[in-house]
Amino acid sequence: MLSFRPVVLVTGVLVCALGVMMLIPMCVDLLSTDEVHRADWAAFAIGAIICVFAGGGGAAASWGPINQISRREGFLLTAASWLLLVVFAAIPLSLGGLELSYLDAFFEAMSGLTTTGSTVVTGLDDAPPGALLWRSMLQWFGGVGIVIMAFAVLPALKVGGMQIFKSEAWDTSEKFIANAAQYSIALSMIYVFFTVLCFLSLWAFGMPAWDALNHSMTTVATGGFSTRDASLSAFLTVGRAPLDLIVTFFMIIGSLPFGIFLAALLRGAWRRLFSDSQIQFFLSVVAILTILMMFRVLTLFEDMDVFSAFRLAIFNVVSIITGTGYATTDYNAWGPFAVGFFFCIMFIGGCAGSTSCGMKVFRFQVALAALNVYARRLAHPNGVFVARYNGRPLTDDVFVSVLSFFFVYFATFATMAVLLSGLGLDTLTALSAAGSAIANVGPGLGDIVGPAGNFSSLPDLAKLILAAGMLLGRLELFTILVILSPAFWRG
Repeated sequence: MLSFRPVVLVTGVLVCALGVMMLIPMCVDLLSTDEVHRADWAAFAIGAIICVFAGGGGAAASWGPINQISRREGFLLTAASWLLLVVFAAIPLSLGGLELSYLDAFFEAMSGLTTTGSTVVTGLDDAPPGALLWRSMLQWFGGVGIVIMAFAVLPALKVGGMQIFKSEAWDTSEKFIANAAQYSIALSMIYVFFTVLCFLSLWAFGMPAWDALNHSMTTVATGGFSTRDASLSAFLTVGRAPLDLIVTFFMIIGSLPFGIFLAALLRGAWRRLFSDSQIQFFLSVVAILTILMMFRVLTLFEDMDVFSAFRLAIFNVVSIITGTGYATTDYNAWGPFAVGFFFCIMFIGGCAGSTSCGMKVFRFQVALAALNVYARRLAHPNGVFVARYNGRPLTDDVFVSVLSFFFVYFATFATMAVLLSGLGLDTLTALSAAGSAIANVGPGLGDIVGPAGNFSSLPDLAKLILAAGMLLGRLELFTILVILSPAFWRG
């Protein structure tokens, strides 16, 4: 029987913790030298009080030992915790100096926590520092949250083929991690290490410390929120070090499986960083796409040297494919090929167990393995062929899960695009906005939601649809859709 007590308890604790975290941007506003910005501290104080009382009250009312959480409770807990965290995280954004309606604040918080990067905020250059930091913190929390979820929750729930990582996450034969709590803490420490390293690198190469702090959090989280309206291009002035290459490197780091980093540290399995088929496939895709776009850039800008074209190509390819969404240029001006190119690659994503978004490259590997086996069976009907992933045989339930995920993914994308078109959005805006939401990329295509625009002008209902798409995409679709089924609530 479905028990709500563990769901309420864990969600309450998380909301309460979120309230405590609001004290950090509150202090940043209090320390601001701008009197207008300093007054913004009250928004975070009110938000913190509401979170602590609401979350603490729910946790206190359901307090008690949790022996185990069933699969149904796991689905409900995952969906409820992410949604309620967004609901409460939006409070200070709606009350503060950004002057957002609660709906816009909800959209911004959803974009932050799901590491999407779409924004409705204008005037970031003059925004209160606490609000800027809160946006970055939300993406940073969302990034580490999805890493832990990808190893501790989704494999157990068998969502979208993630069950093939269950033995990797819980290798009881070697017992290099004692339990889920220690495993999560270890992953978080690696996440913190890369964030600090990214901050130090950006700061050392000329980015102001405040901007480096915010961009380090949103880069490793592959989120893409910036402190400037011009995004990262605001820092790429003449004479500066190639900050775009530093950001590109850490976007790639954020898109690799954090579990492999952990295995390398604790078991000395450094070779897996180079031998893992998922990492090899991802890096190969990035390399091929970068070369294609580099040649396109060279044909567009005949006076550009090869290295500059490479920098421009790899940054934008990695930014889109990983779902980060930073911008150094308006690639809409690169012609129809670039528009179609970036629209297609936004769905790919990075590796499973990373902070990146999209469909994840392992699903393409599984689909290609299934296609290969099917073709070989057609050619040799009496032959016995076994599809493998990283040397391990793939079972039929993995194939079914992955192929079902593809179908539901694109069906959801198409439904969202149709709904957005029905609200009056042009075809390019509707398609790219729906794609960027479900793939958690951030900027779309076109003049309205492209890298040179934002989502503030969209109708309120469109923002709600896109916010729902962000949550569906971030939680791998089935985590949300399964609880909408009447069968989920029976028995």
